[in-house]
Amino acid sequence: MGENRNMFLAIGLSLAVIVLWQFFFIQPQMEAQRQAEQEQQIVAQQTDQATDNAGTTAPGSDIPSAPRADGADVPQAQTPGGDTTTADAPRVPIATPSVDGSINLAGGRLDDLKLRNYHVTPDPSSDEVVLLAPAGTAQPYFVETGWVPASGQDIAVPTSASVWSLVTGEKLTTDTPVTIEWDNGAGVVFRRNISVDDHYMFTIEQTVQNNTDQPIALHPYSRVRREGDIPTLGYFILHEGFIGVLGEEGLVQEKYKAVSEEGTQNLARSDSGWLGITDKYWATTVIPDPGTTFNPRFLYRSLNGTPAYQADYLADAVTVAPGEATAITNRVFAGAKKTRLIQSYEESLGIDRFNLLIDWGWFYFITKPMFYLLDWIQSVVGNFGVAILITTVLVKLLFFPLAQRAYTSMAKMKALQPKIKDMQERYKDDRVKQQQAMMELYKKEKVNPLAGCIPIVIQIPVFFSLYKVIFVSIEMRHAPFFGWINDLSAPDPTTVFNLFGLLPYDPMMIPMVGSFLHIGVWPLIMGCTMWLQMKMNPTPPDPTQAMIFNIMPIFFTFLLASFPAGLVIYWAWNNSLSVLQQYVIMRRHGVKVELWGNIASIFRRGQKKKSAT
Repeated sequence: MGENRNMFLAIGLSLAVIVLWQFFFIQPQMEAQRQAEQEQQIVAQQTDQATDNAGTTAPGSDIPSAPRADGADVPQAQTPGGDTTTADAPRVPIATPSVDGSINLAGGRLDDLKLRNYHVTPDPSSDEVVLLAPAGTAQPYFVETGWVPASGQDIAVPTSASVWSLVTGEKLTTDTPVTIEWDNGAGVVFRRNISVDDHYMFTIEQTVQNNTDQPIALHPYSRVRREGDIPTLGYFILHEGFIGVLGEEGLVQEKYKAVSEEGTQNLARSDSGWLGITDKYWATTVIPDPGTTFNPRFLYRSLNGTPAYQADYLADAVTVAPGEATAITNRVFAGAKKTRLIQSYEESLGIDRFNLLIDWGWFYFITKPMFYLLDWIQSVVGNFGVAILITTVLVKLLFFPLAQRAYTSMAKMKALQPKIKDMQERYKDDRVKQQQAMMELYKKEKVNPLAGCIPIVIQIPVFFSLYKVIFVSIEMRHAPFFGWINDLSAPDPTTVFNLFGLLPYDPMMIPMVGSFLHIGVWPLIMGCTMWLQMKMNPTPPDPTQAMIFNIMPIFFTFLLASFPAGLVIYWAWNNSLSVLQQYVIMRRHGVKVELWGNIASIFRRGQKKKSAT
């Protein structure tokens, strides 16, 4: 009776884990993923409408303005005759191999940017991913640079509503920078020269021409601003929100919620680094020129009920002598977090620890090498799915000596089964004596009864690092395999509960239980290979252990069904290689491989139960 109680308890706990995992972890995250994709499509449509209408102003989009030298968050004073409404402001088109969009001459903002090489869905005809969006959309998101008068200076500076004049260049391309200008009408002229590379790095050179007879002092600033309700995926292994690297303080990460609760986070003064806002695959950061000393901060305000999040910095004041001009340079990264591209920016531009923009996690020393290995193999074979298969083989070769010892011990364990059964019969009324006798036998024959767990344990670090790579690296996003797998970073889209698409309905849409019905082809293949691997091993003498071993493949099938397809393919392939490896080792030690016998015994037991009833 006690053994049955333990068995039912083990089954109940396993089912509880599956239910809780699906209900509290998988279902909310799948819903967040769908919401994010829908939001992207809405933003894409609204961005087109907003730019076509010349950028209608949304409430609160222009306040608070630039960070003030005294720390206040009030708009800059307007210059009579120098501003107009943003609805009347023209735009400068942007067209490069990687991005398209426009610069809003109202405020000189970069507030309209789409990523040409990335789409909302794997379908290349779907909408391009919208990174930056102007006022008037669901989620205004922009970058702005400018000047703030130093303390005691009464200088009219351009504000978020100031309309700049286009001086040179009709379109911003990789070959043609643009220059815009704003005259304060009191002898000070502000110019910005904006250029962009083939990818996502914008360089902004700001020049102040002092035509007065007095020196002037100004603080350069730059800010990333995002408004509205921002959907996040909510994965505990992924950071989304504010991010920066600030000199000796190093990496700084804050969730939106944390900053909204605090209001303003004034960060450590620094002379190197960068800061901004990051998503899973995209980021927008402002980068002072190396050597510039600046005061960074993260900011939250509620503007007419609309949440607004801002990462900005205010650099030390520069003094411009009468009749002279002073120029400062800063950069803006706005685009996809491609690993090698981010690394190249860090090295070529001297951006302090820019590689931390990608969230490799605490185990980056495993995760990053795994990515570079996969990426290199993919560059040779042209398919990340095939790269995963090849990487699995290389990992098996790396751990072959350890796995061989484990499988050798398992083969010896198999050879000892007659003696173990004899002990079970001899001491069937004395469980303690039975366990002592078996342990003595294991020690004498140098057999590890837990050897079957070692092949699974040694692949846990590999599994985790591969999971992290597939999850965070944009290179895996929408990467196809073969057949129906068109995105290795997403779960297998098929499900057995609609006969893999033959029935015209989506079981995942069923309330409450939908997330449990997402069991695709590859999770089933993985479960079958795991079951075969279990059947290669001797049946544990304890009934409860045997039952746990039997339900483990079912448990992992449900558990991994919602994981990225690339990870499930890895696990299935690894199981298959393990079965082959174990078969060869057992045959070499003269141990009979009873895989088919173990499978057949299941049906024999079923027939006996039927005949008994």
